[in-house]
Amino acid sequence: MTTDNDAAPPAAVPLVDLRSLVAAVRRRRRLWCSLGLLGLLMGAAVAVVLPPPPTAVTKLLVAHKEDQPNDMGTLIRTDVELLGTTRIADRALRILKSPESPEDFMRDYRGTGLTNNLLQITVTADSDAKAKARAKALADAFIADHVRRMREAAKAESDALLAQRDRMRSELAKVNKEIGDRSPESDPKASASMESLFARRAELGSRIADLDQRAEEARLGTPRLVAGTQIVDAPRMVRYSLPRTAATDAAIGLVLGLFLGLAVAAVGSVVADRPVLRREIAANLGASVIAELPAPRRTAGPWRRRRSRAAGERLTTTLARTVRGTAEPVSLLELGCARGASVIALSVARALAEEGPVVVVDGLPGPELAKSPRKPGDPAVVSGESAEAAAQQGRRLGVGSVAPGTAWTDLQYLGSRTVLVVRAGHGSATWLHTVARQLADQHIPVIGVVLIDPDPRDRTDGTLWDGLHIALRGHSERPVRQNGTGRPRTERLPMKAARVPDIDQEAR
Repeated sequence: MTTDNDAAPPAAVPLVDLRSLVAAVRRRRRLWCSLGLLGLLMGAAVAVVLPPPPTAVTKLLVAHKEDQPNDMGTLIRTDVELLGTTRIADRALRILKSPESPEDFMRDYRGTGLTNNLLQITVTADSDAKAKARAKALADAFIADHVRRMREAAKAESDALLAQRDRMRSELAKVNKEIGDRSPESDPKASASMESLFARRAELGSRIADLDQRAEEARLGTPRLVAGTQIVDAPRMVRYSLPRTAATDAAIGLVLGLFLGLAVAAVGSVVADRPVLRREIAANLGASVIAELPAPRRTAGPWRRRRSRAAGERLTTTLARTVRGTAEPVSLLELGCARGASVIALSVARALAEEGPVVVVDGLPGPELAKSPRKPGDPAVVSGESAEAAAQQGRRLGVGSVAPGTAWTDLQYLGSRTVLVVRAGHGSATWLHTVARQLADQHIPVIGVVLIDPDPRDRTDGTLWDGLHIALRGHSERPVRQNGTGRPRTERLPMKAARVPDIDQEAR
């Protein structure tokens, strides 16, 4: 006896299945490839249609009094910010004698600190000559402002030192006067006072000499800094290569387009929730995937066409064997692949026609089956209204649709058993659940699922192992066999198989 505590807990369903997301994004490669190509073309077009304006560049060597070997670029960053002020822009405009406002001029240039003492100025203008002139004016304006600030700082420091020296000289004069006013005495206290005055005079003399030296160094250091601040690279034009710029812009546009396309495809796949993998489609429909058929492509090569033709023949053989194995009429119900379902139905009907008359009942909402190319001797195709009459003409094979807007009660007239022909990634998980529920309500068992245009890299298993409808390995009814007494023996339906945990699921 088992209890709820002994039962294995259900496996946790991840919020986003990475494998499904990758498969869905890969199926939407036309979207992100188109956006990538669009970004590449737009980047190349921008380089051709909107070429950069004439640009001049110059380099300045900027000397600082506070330069230190371990400086992390603070001083040069300050110079860059000072270059972008209206004071420098206004001084440069006065040199150029231009009526342009400093605010507008500041948008046309920028400074970049290359090293601790090397500043680069980049200027754009309408012509090469104007760009060079602007770069030269900005360099001169910055150097003049920098020299003025250094001289003002040196003068202020020197004046402060000299003022302090003068105060000490006044104090020294007072000390000297006090020493001169005293007469030599033999009193020990008077001798100690004289010694303190002499010591004070010596200290003041030393400090006065030190202040004189510091003031002189402050004055002498300014010419060295002024000489060290200069233009080391004269203004020159930046070379512009159209092919290189176009290639760079195209590469940037390609990367941005691919990123945007992949993001849109990923978000759209998560929001739409359209199953792509076999296991997801089988789980949502409650039926196993019995066959796959690649989607026809006009640009496919000969080897791909041969593979598609061989897959179609295998599918026809499988479905024909399935239809022969049941005495009830079978229908093909499509979802997102009406044309493919029509071709499959005609192929299966031709295979069954070798054993007897076959009638194909067209229950599709569109003209796909009616306009399908047919060969002489092909089975007859009748409309859905003649489904009952078609039952008297021979074996019946219905073709219908389970797309949104389907009349569910009419599906039982196409066949009491069905094979779903589903295009991968077409229907949402909610709609697949709706299809399975409606077919169950109509008591139409699903023999299996034919997957159209599957993901070629899908390695998941599309077989349900825990249901009565186990693809072609068993059905919900079995032929009645006789027992030893001559009476019919009732065959028990197979019980549900135990769920086998996946590799990554813990078996409890």
